[in-house]
Amino acid sequence: MTRRIASTLAQTGRPHGSGITAVNPPLVRASTFVFDKLEDFEIASKTPFDVPFYGRVGTPTTFAFEEAMAELEGAHRAIATSSGVSAISAVLLAFLQQGDHLLVVDTVYEPVRRFCSRMLTRMGVETTFYDPAIGAGIADLIRPETKLIYLESPGSGTFDVQDIPAIVAAAKAAGIHTAIDNTWATPLLYRPLEHGVDVSIHAATKYIVGHSDAMLGVISTNAACYDAVRRASQDLGACAGIEECNLGLRGLRTLQVRLERHAATALMLAEWLAAQPQIARVLHPALPSCPGHEHWKRDFDGAAGLFSVELTARDPQAKRAFIDALEMFKIGFSWGGYESLVLPMNPAARELPRWQELGSVVRLQVGLEDPQDLLEDLQHALAKLRG
Repeated sequence: MTRRIASTLAQTGRPHGSGITAVNPPLVRASTFVFDKLEDFEIASKTPFDVPFYGRVGTPTTFAFEEAMAELEGAHRAIATSSGVSAISAVLLAFLQQGDHLLVVDTVYEPVRRFCSRMLTRMGVETTFYDPAIGAGIADLIRPETKLIYLESPGSGTFDVQDIPAIVAAAKAAGIHTAIDNTWATPLLYRPLEHGVDVSIHAATKYIVGHSDAMLGVISTNAACYDAVRRASQDLGACAGIEECNLGLRGLRTLQVRLERHAATALMLAEWLAAQPQIARVLHPALPSCPGHEHWKRDFDGAAGLFSVELTARDPQAKRAFIDALEMFKIGFSWGGYESLVLPMNPAARELPRWQELGSVVRLQVGLEDPQDLLEDLQHALAKLRG
């Protein structure tokens, strides 16, 4: 029987045997598994990702979370890692070596830019940052030594949505791989592998865990890329903690209902903010004014609860006054939890010159508080800018 998404979230990654079975998979903490027979040890060592073999490779708790994510993403398999950055690092190192060329969207998550400029540069890998609006034009940037195109859609901070099918088509024509950071959308709003992307990455710390209490990453791949990515993640030792995998499974059970609330409140606030004189621009993929909105409307199944606003006042002190006046929105780096957060952004630090046009940009993570309370908090903060 084909299951709809809500049923899949409730059922996947759970053992269903005969007799009495716990609702949740048992939390198995282990660094070492022992075997009575050498033959059993040898069999397990040849298939370490199917049966418990060594704690760094995973326990049944790890495998349950990976199984659930693979099913949600429509992937061959999934790989749990210690954080979103560790997942990203494993993917990049799986496909790149000295002399290779990498294409990365210019709106990428800042730690990716640092990894490219520090680690990959030392390795002899050259990175070109491309415009998120490039679409099929990315074919002009592909070289013989290009091995990977890295996407993030919507992009960090400015939420530009890429024409992913056009970029994937260009990559396939050139015989190179594609990978995407899909954290904003989750598998509920976008499933990259169904659109031809080879590897999908999540900072599961965010919406998947959903409670701001665990660091967790996960990589979902097609069959062709799985072995290379699994080897890279193991070589890095970037294994996910067992408690964290358990919290990831817990988060999946309520992901849909949480995401619906995040999205509804965020869109209401975004539309209200767009009409305020203190706001020059609202960067939310569901609004027609957001760059790439037409791609979001075509490819995505909805919007999440994270977006940015550009203040009319370009004075940095205005941004400081706005943020400091907020009470419900606390200042914090992450997002995807139940609490609302605010963070100043600096798009001008990117490579392409067009980001210099933006003034003071503030990112809002819309949590699960009462929508009217969040609206009143924003009203109060914007009032500080009227003078």
